[in-house]
Amino acid sequence: MHVQTALPDGYRETLKIDLQTDKRLALLVNGAALLIGIAMAVPAHFYIPITALFDCSEGFLPYLLRFLCLVAGLLLYIVLHELVHGIAMKLCGTRKVNYGFTGLYAFAGSSDYYGKAAYRLIALAPIVVWGVVLGVACALVPPVWFWVVYWIQITNISGAAGDLYVTIRLARLPGDILVQDSGVSMTVYTNSTES
Repeated sequence: MHVQTALPDGYRETLKIDLQTDKRLALLVNGAALLIGIAMAVPAHFYIPITALFDCSEGFLPYLLRFLCLVAGLLLYIVLHELVHGIAMKLCGTRKVNYGFTGLYAFAGSSDYYGKAAYRLIALAPIVVWGVVLGVACALVPPVWFWVVYWIQITNISGAAGDLYVTIRLARLPGDILVQDSGVSMTVYTNSTES
């Protein structure tokens, strides 16, 4: 898997995905994220009731510590999610990754062009890496800490709804597509010289 720094001859834009400007798509993806979050939270509640997160039987300070760890963990997760996207881009050969925050979305992007397999790796890397790490952590923490870690896991899976949407959307396109991901939008190019 390698990256291309310039669009090869014969490629033309065929699809643009921009959650910043396409409000309908943004609502669809965010609605899917909400449904994924609910689908994850409800069964977990029957494993360890969510009330364990609010358990003050050990005193107020342990409860406050859990709450602060949850908030810090969620903020740190956003950074780490984008960092994994950036590492995946680097593994594909990108020299410069741009990181930022639009006010609605955090992002990692580049001006490079990625093949279909490379882009799939880039899009899905955070959900896989953090899914495994957080899954193991959920299994190891005491019950009163389960929801602290699992809430971050819910954010990991549901927050990747945009990455999942793009992956599914690109699955139906030809194998020789190139994807440019600026971080806030993705542009897909197909080879117009092939029939």
